[in-house]
Amino acid sequence: MGFISVLVKPASSLCNMRCAYCFYADESEHREQKSMGVMTQETSRRLIDAVFAAAGKRGAVSFSFQGGEPTIAGLAFFRKFTEMTRERNHDRLPVHWAIQTNGLNLDAEWADFLRENRFLAGISADGTRSLHDRFRQDTAGRGTWERVAGAVRLLKERQVDTNLLCVVNRETARSPKKVYRSLKEFGTGYLQFIPCLDPLEVPRGSMPWSLTPDAWGRFLCGVFDEWYRDWQSGNYVSVRQFDDWVHMAMGLPPGTCASAGQCGGYLIAEADGSLYPCDFYALDEWKLGSVDENLKVLIAGEKMRRFVQRSARKPAKCSACRYYRLCRGGCPRDWTEQENRTENFFCPAFQTFFAYAEERIARIAAAEARALRR
Repeated sequence: MGFISVLVKPASSLCNMRCAYCFYADESEHREQKSMGVMTQETSRRLIDAVFAAAGKRGAVSFSFQGGEPTIAGLAFFRKFTEMTRERNHDRLPVHWAIQTNGLNLDAEWADFLRENRFLAGISADGTRSLHDRFRQDTAGRGTWERVAGAVRLLKERQVDTNLLCVVNRETARSPKKVYRSLKEFGTGYLQFIPCLDPLEVPRGSMPWSLTPDAWGRFLCGVFDEWYRDWQSGNYVSVRQFDDWVHMAMGLPPGTCASAGQCGGYLIAEADGSLYPCDFYALDEWKLGSVDENLKVLIAGEKMRRFVQRSARKPAKCSACRYYRLCRGGCPRDWTEQENRTENFFCPAFQTFFAYAEERIARIAAAEARALRR
């Protein structure tokens, strides 16, 4: 079948933090069963076998781990999972490893494991100490910035490939330059900014920390100025959204489904082995099946087909938008119904940003294209 990408929830929605805006805590509350506990070794084996069977003899596989907080499953779980993957990879397919973690459980033993198995480690850090400690607290209500910063420093020391993920909420968006500079100081070289999601079944923009389109647009412009200045000076920092838009301006495919405007690029494996089409839709209504079924059949099945087709039906405004080639309608999780019309909640933000940055994006794309031809 080719490339199979699976995002594994080894500890389901279990977490040792209580982030104010956590979308998965809200999402799991909307399921009949909130948490599926911790994935067993037997479920891991069945998942691994199902993935290799679907990939075929000449495919490739990606296992990414997320939560909740995936490290709650324990280092022994990860050691066994990677060991079983090597043992059961009879056709020696390429396997890519990644983990997205809040960093609280990481220590030297974890860091060595991640390096030895060539994991890409994503650490969640909300820009600055004050912002992070306000929104990303542990179960006792204490700020976690210092512990997270220590985890990032440890991973760097142990030479683990690391990127930083910042959730942008209303307060974060007020300080784009300060947030960018603070995260850049860690020296990982890779940053990702994602807009904060409101809970399901509440009006967009109605929470105290909700990110508004105006705030998101101004944040993107502010970060872009700093990022562009670094690019000009030869001190390049990878910002995933900007990388995507430059690649698209070069005629290359983007690296994320949101930038591509196309759902269906990966599967979610919950701790009990149930499968879903997207992290934002790990809901009962979108359950595809389980690891005990043929993944090829599930991926080609009616429910997955309906899910993918949803993203193909773009908001009507997209058809006449000059920026569609870069935006592509965005993520359907951001689509809202306004007066019987489907619109991307953040459409005004993208309009603002591309009007501000389009010329410089094109300039970078042309320079990168020339460099590739050399």
